[in-house]
Formats: sequence, structure tokens, C-alpha cells
Amino acid sequence: MLPRPFRTKTGFVAALALSAVAAQVVAQSNDLQLRQALEAAARGQPVPAHMASHPAYGWIEYAGLRRNIDTLPAAQAQAFLSRYQGQAVAESFREDWLRALYKRLDWAGIRAAWSPSIGNTALRCIELEARQRSGAADAQWDRDVQEIWRSSGNSLPDECDAPFAALAARGGLTPELRWERIEMAAAEWNAAVMRSAAAGLPDDQRALADDYAAFLQSPHERALAWPKTPRSRLVASHGLAKLAKGDPAAGEAQLPRYAAALGFTEEDRSRVLYQAALWTVASYLPDSARRLNLVPEASYDERLHEWRTREALSRSDWRAALAAIGEMDDAQRNDARWTYFAARLNALLGDRARAQALYAQAAREPNFHGFLAADRIEQPYALCPWSVDADASARARVANEPAMIRSMALFRADYPGWATREWNAALDGFDDTQRRIAVRVAQDNGWFDRALFGLGRQPEETRLYELRFPLHHDAVIRSEAEKHALDPAWIAAEIRAESVFNPQARSSADARGLMQVLPGTGAAVARRIGLSWRGGDSLYDPATNIRLGTAYLREMKEKYGQPYVAIAAYNAGPTPTARWQSQRPAMDPDFWIETISYKETREYVARVLAFSVIYDWRLHGAAVPVSDRMQGRSGTKRKQFICPADDPAP
Repeated sequence: MLPRPFRTKTGFVAALALSAVAAQVVAQSNDLQLRQALEAAARGQPVPAHMASHPAYGWIEYAGLRRNIDTLPAAQAQAFLSRYQGQAVAESFREDWLRALYKRLDWAGIRAAWSPSIGNTALRCIELEARQRSGAADAQWDRDVQEIWRSSGNSLPDECDAPFAALAARGGLTPELRWERIEMAAAEWNAAVMRSAAAGLPDDQRALADDYAAFLQSPHERALAWPKTPRSRLVASHGLAKLAKGDPAAGEAQLPRYAAALGFTEEDRSRVLYQAALWTVASYLPDSARRLNLVPEASYDERLHEWRTREALSRSDWRAALAAIGEMDDAQRNDARWTYFAARLNALLGDRARAQALYAQAAREPNFHGFLAADRIEQPYALCPWSVDADASARARVANEPAMIRSMALFRADYPGWATREWNAALDGFDDTQRRIAVRVAQDNGWFDRALFGLGRQPEETRLYELRFPLHHDAVIRSEAEKHALDPAWIAAEIRAESVFNPQARSSADARGLMQVLPGTGAAVARRIGLSWRGGDSLYDPATNIRLGTAYLREMKEKYGQPYVAIAAYNAGPTPTARWQSQRPAMDPDFWIETISYKETREYVARVLAFSVIYDWRLHGAAVPVSDRMQGRSGTKRKQFICPADDPAP
């Protein structure tokens, strides 16, 4: 017989709600216990005995072993590796253990602990030194070291110095190999690596190599007397290209002398002209068109084709811009971005029929330029959503896979790096369906960015909009959007673009939380809106971050007037935004966005506007047209979404 509170429907529902709350409290307690146990182990303090049964106990052990790993007995380390063989924690420990053994110069221990699956270059060099020190340097060892030597023209880890020296002593680091790396370093504009690679050359060759490196740092006239070889031409052209990047006029001016003296090929000349043109046009300097025209067509790549188009757009030279798009290859030209601009330019030049056809082509894509194209021809937006349909048992199988359990527990305990190691291990064992379910499980645990790292292996996964565009902290977003008279879809789009709803996100510039607010900005905004400021760490609180980020976004909108400029300022800051406004003050918004100098900001603005449309669809089933949205026009009718008939969802 049920207890009295469960005898009515109302009582039953209330009990279920209480049960859910109780389950959440228990889960939070477990997460806190794991975090406390990990912290205690890292400090060398006792861990509660009951934690030995925790699925992530291996990581607790790992945290403890790392503390004294430099003096850890080998038997204890080997026991740990054996106990957790095949798990992510064992591989994480193995890497730390190899470094500890390297400090001890324990070459036999390194070889015993080595795993061929390790790809880290520093660790590979440690293993190579261990083989050499153990008397196992053979022909295969030579080839393995040579492979690393050839792997990059940039600096390699210090751990590789000893294997390289041993290879040289064995006669395996030939002058040919040294020159090979010198040429690679020249292509990377890395004079220090050139000098390092040249150290073992015969004296006459080394002198030339050092002079090559000096030219990379600062072009000099001694190069005019270099031997007229492909290598001299290569180095000289890279040196002049480096100069042209920093000073396009100087690079172009010095090119003829060196080209004549060394017999530059067209490829050599193009290398310099490319950089001069690229960095001139990226700043929209007056000489942009001329320098672009100096670059041979054969040397144009996607990047330069795009900049030639932007340069013409910046001058409102519609015919030149359309011609530049026409020079792109089919794949680039048929991208929705350039299809849309080809349509716009045809319309401006009076070819309405061609414009309509191109708009229709671009409008099939669910992105910023596809949405713009659909607005131009008054069509619904193209969207073919797809859902992950998994029954409870399939979902449970994925959620209960041991690596997934450990991954989610570590994430909730605020150990995202270790959680990611377990996540990757779990995905390695999943098929495509299970991988998609895993993303859903991660989002159930509040780990929203797994959609970026777990989806995309199959083209149709771009249509998993519910997973790719999560909604969280909805009440705070709506409340703050209403307070500041902003569209909640815009706020959600900013969060998606900035952090993928990760409240603990932190950038290299120290921007923090959901909307990536800098502590200085947060303090200033808090003061202006009368919000108590509790220091930079308060930005990790979702509600605080959304309040401050939304208030700052409203300030940007008030300052710049139109949302698309405010979005650019939110990403790039006021100084470059002011420059872009002064350079092209009356330009149409779509052209203005495309001619933003910074690639990151240019793509950011387009991305946030597209995300706003998708979040509007998620929130309302329809969306404010992006053409109105980016200019802040309100009161317009929302657009509907359709899936093109010949492009059905999977």
C-alpha cells in the first residue's frame, strides 16, 4: 500500500518533483566529493575510503601520484599503468612518468614505459634518446630521428637536441639533411633554426648558410653576390617576402635588384609580390589595386582572390569586384558568401535575371549569406533540421559506458582537461549514432561545447541544430534582454559564439565566462549599472556574466547605432571599429561587414548574425529577417523556415 501522500495524482506529482530535487542534490554532493578528493590527493592528504569505489578513482590516484612523481618508485608506477591499462588516465600518467624518468636518466625505465601510440614530439625524442643510450640505435633509429628532423622548419623541443647530436655523430645528419631543414626554416622565416641547422656544415657551407639566415633577419647587399642557385633564390625571395609583409613598399622596391642578380624565377618573384599585395590590401592602402595586379594569376590562392574582391568592394567598383569573383575556382565561387555577392553585384550592374538565379542558389544555405540572399528574393529561410532519435536504452548504453561516466564526472567536478581525455577515449569506441547520443549526454551534464568536438564527421550532422545551438540560462537571458531592450536571440548567439555556453571559459586575453567579459570591462560596466562588483572570478557566475555582458552589448549598440557595428566592436574593440567606420562610412552593411580588415571579426559578425537567426527560430519557430536584424529594425514580420524539396533531412 502506498503511503498517504501518493494516493492522489497531485500528491504523486509533488513526490516526483521532490524526488528529482533530491536526486539533483545527491548528484551535486557526489560531484563535490570527487572534486574535494582530487584536491586532497593532489595535496598529499587522505582521501575518504568510500571514494575507492568511485568510477573516476583512477584520476584520484593519478592526482596523488603526480605530486611526488619525480621520486615515485618504479614498481608503483608500473602497477598503476597495469591497473588502468587501456584507460585515458593510464596514458596521461604514462606521459608524466616518461618525463620523470627522463629527469632521472632512467633509459631502461623509459623503454619499458613507452607506448607507440604516443605522438608528442618531445616524448618521442625522449624515447629515441633512451634507445640510443641503451645501445639500440640502428638503421630504423636513424630513420626515426631523421623523420623528426624533417618534420618542421620551426624550433623543435629541447628534448630532441640529444638525438640530433647522436645522429650527427653517427653520420646520419648529412649536409643534404641540414640544407633541407635550412630551406624549410627559410620558408617559415625562422633565422634561428637556419643557424642551428647549419652548425654541422663544412665551414664554407656554414658561412653561406649563416649569411642566408642574416638575410632573413635583414636583407643585405652581400646577397647580390650569392651563387645563382635555386637555394639562393629561395632564401632571398623568402627574405624579401618577409620584408614585404612588414613594409610592402620596401619589399617591392628591392625586388628588382635581387631578382636580376640571382636570376629569380616567376615563382620567386611571386613570393615577394604576393606578400606586398596581401599586406597592402589588408590595410586598404592606396596602392592596393596596383600591387594586386602585379601578382601573377598562377600565384593567386583563395586568400588573395578574396582580398582582390574586398578591395574592389571597398572602392565600390562593382565590375572589378564581380570580375574578381569570376577569377575564383568553382568551389570558392560557389560558396554561399561569394554567390551572394556575385548576385548583389549583378543586381547593381543591372542584370536582374542573373542576380535572381544566384540569390536563389545562395539562399539554399542556412548561413549568414544564405539568409541575406533569401531576404533579397523574399523567400523563407532554408533549414533542414535533424534530431538524434535514441530510445532510453540506447541513451543509457552510451551514458553508462565507463569512459563516459568518468568524463562527465570529471567535467562536473571542474576538471575539463581530464574530462576531455576520457571523452576522446569514449568517442574512439563509438559508432556514428552513439557519438551523436554522446553529445546529447554531455549536454545533459551541462557540457555544451561537445557539439563542436563531437559532431561534423558526417555532413548531415550540421543539421543537428538542437545540439549545435543549445539553450541554457534561458530565464536570465530573456530577463536581461528585456531590461536592455535587446533581442534574446542576439544574446544567445553571442554566448554561443563566445563560449558555447561554457561558464568556465577563459581566453588567453583573460576574457571570462559565457560572454567572455574582461575583468576590467566587467568592473566598469558593473559600476555604470549599479551592480555590486565582486572581482574577476564573479564573471564565472552565469547570471553575473550575462548581466554584465548584455549591459555592455547594449552600450555598444547605443554607441554605434546599428547592431552589426556593435557586434564588430564587441569582438575587436573601439579603435579598429572606429577606423573601419571612418574608412567606409556610408557603405551598405553587407559590404561593410565583408570589408572588415580582421578575419576573426569579419567572420565573427557574420557568425553572430546567423546564430541570432537560428536562435530566433529555436525560441519562436520563425525569425526576424537578418537584413532587418543587423540594422536594428524592429516590428518586421518574422520569416518562416522551409527545407528545400530536393534537400531533405536525413
